[in-house]
Amino acid sequence: MDTATPDSARLTFRDATEADVPALVVLIESAYRGDSSRAGWTTEADILQGQRTDEQGVRDVIDAPASRLIAVERGGELVACCQLEHRGDAAYFGMFAVRPGLQGGGLGKLIIAEAERTAKEGWGVGEMHMTVISVRDDLIAWYERRGYRRTGSLTPFPYGDERFGIPQRDDLFFELLVKSI
Repeated sequence: MDTATPDSARLTFRDATEADVPALVVLIESAYRGDSSRAGWTTEADILQGQRTDEQGVRDVIDAPASRLIAVERGGELVACCQLEHRGDAAYFGMFAVRPGLQGGGLGKLIIAEAERTAKEGWGVGEMHMTVISVRDDLIAWYERRGYRRTGSLTPFPYGDERFGIPQRDDLFFELLVKSI
């Protein structure tokens, strides 16, 4: 599907493939980890170091049953991605990344709206679920402005499992956010 963006270019949404894996890892890492992530506002560099994902983690999402990893392109160039997973009456939204230099320009709003539409129309679900690191107040506020609500349902951060990064603080949890769609 094509969607107009604020700068009048078009976004193309498609299912990611094995060939996309290396570029997706670079995109996701650049949006959340290291100095490059500081160009955007979604950085986790101050709370987590190490990797956000790896090629196997991206492949696992692409290959999982009832899951889609959506690659978002503008002018044939990868600019964002997100995961949708069908979970009964709800869809899970995850692995959301927008290239840091493009954050803050409205792409995220368009992408999440398209993901919600896709989940509702494709799977007939009534809710979108996601988990966000509970200390990410700015990010949670952004999702709340999109209609998501905090549930207070917390899951412990997987301390000691470096596949999720190396925590820089000891108070990390994942909080479930929910939106009726």
